[in-house]
Amino acid sequence: MAISAPGVGSGLDVNSIVTQLVAIEKQPLQALQAKASTFQSQLSLYSKVKSQTSALGDAAAVLAGATGWSTQKAVSSNPAAVGVTAGSAAVAAALTIEVQQLARAQSVASVGVATGVAVGSSGSLNIELGSWSDDPVPVFTPGTSVQVAIGAADTVATIASKINAAGAGVTATVLRDGTNERLVIRSNSSGVAAGFRLNVPADPGLTALGLTNPSDGVGFVGQTALDAKVKVNGVSVQSATNKMTDVIPGVTLQLNQATVAPVEITVANDLEATQKNIQTFVDAYNALNQTLADATKYDAATKKAGLLQSDSTTVGLQNALRSILGSSSVGSTMTRLSDAGLERQTDGSLKVNSTKLTSALQDVDNLKKLFTTDNSNPLTNGFGLKVRDFARGLVAFDGLVTNKSTALQGSISRNSKDQDRVNDRASRIEVQLRKQYTALDAQMAQMSGLSSYVTAQLAQWNKSTG
Repeated sequence: MAISAPGVGSGLDVNSIVTQLVAIEKQPLQALQAKASTFQSQLSLYSKVKSQTSALGDAAAVLAGATGWSTQKAVSSNPAAVGVTAGSAAVAAALTIEVQQLARAQSVASVGVATGVAVGSSGSLNIELGSWSDDPVPVFTPGTSVQVAIGAADTVATIASKINAAGAGVTATVLRDGTNERLVIRSNSSGVAAGFRLNVPADPGLTALGLTNPSDGVGFVGQTALDAKVKVNGVSVQSATNKMTDVIPGVTLQLNQATVAPVEITVANDLEATQKNIQTFVDAYNALNQTLADATKYDAATKKAGLLQSDSTTVGLQNALRSILGSSSVGSTMTRLSDAGLERQTDGSLKVNSTKLTSALQDVDNLKKLFTTDNSNPLTNGFGLKVRDFARGLVAFDGLVTNKSTALQGSISRNSKDQDRVNDRASRIEVQLRKQYTALDAQMAQMSGLSSYVTAQLAQWNKSTG
């Protein structure tokens, strides 16, 4: 293969000439690349706008519905004795609680048996679920029963495993004291209705365990099942568990110990939680407002414009948001956000006037209406509904923010194709130029050779005729 070095023969700098001519063809790339960088920055900015708009919609949605206002705060004067929690269904209430007796589960313990020693004979253990009466002599009302087969080689640990595998409604545990071990059987649930009875056949091995029932009197080893006994505002109430969830709607009482003095329970609106929800709304709006303000501003000192300073979509969005926040609502004694202490500033942001908001929280019903009233009219609805629906519309599939992001992505795609076209054209022209200048180089090399030959011939002729 021949090695070509354009310009060597003629002295013509072909590579430099072609490179400079191709650079001229590629000059439009500079403007396209600068524009692409701007589009990318704008798209990134609108991704931020979309995220902040969604956050604002979520914050408004909390205030538009019951969840932002139904938060209740429950307080116990003695949480060590009676704990309390309030759910969303809770209503304001005041309770006096006296715990006379805690609920407990029935349990039975065997006598001590040497660790690892087998019972020595086979048989079966019958476990009956049911309830024991409170009579002086306990009487058992049976329910379902389960038979557990015991082998002669079974130890206390083996028996416990078989009982647990039987699904009899009880749990068996091995209690070790260092030398001996005991089989402890406990009901899975507390309360008198969740008792059990053990029918142990007259088998030497099983009888040696010494398992007993409450009806065995002083021979009973264990504890009987009990219901919790409580007085709520002087009314006697019983519960199978120490967690009472149905005394009043939405309120859960956790009984921890019997009381020696009444425990006062209060349930009221959690104004701190409501205030936090309002602050979250304000913060979300201010974050979006600041982003839009920075994007559309013009700094006269630096003569630098924001990324979207002249973009009608962004300016329109900014104006629409500020207009909504400055509008009024119908359905409450408070009609504007400023009535609740959410005051608009000259830069379009909201500032919380804590004194006015604290005062508005004392009339929480009307404050709630300011945000939740549904008039089926976006102009007069509560502010929670107004802002929620507006924000959701912006980020919907065909919403303004989504469409703007899509348009910017389209501009980036078209710009990339334009750059490709410039590069493709420059590549074609480079091939053409190299072909042309290579041919020119070859011709000039030939002409240079011919000139040298003629010169040499003339010199030779001059010598011969001199």
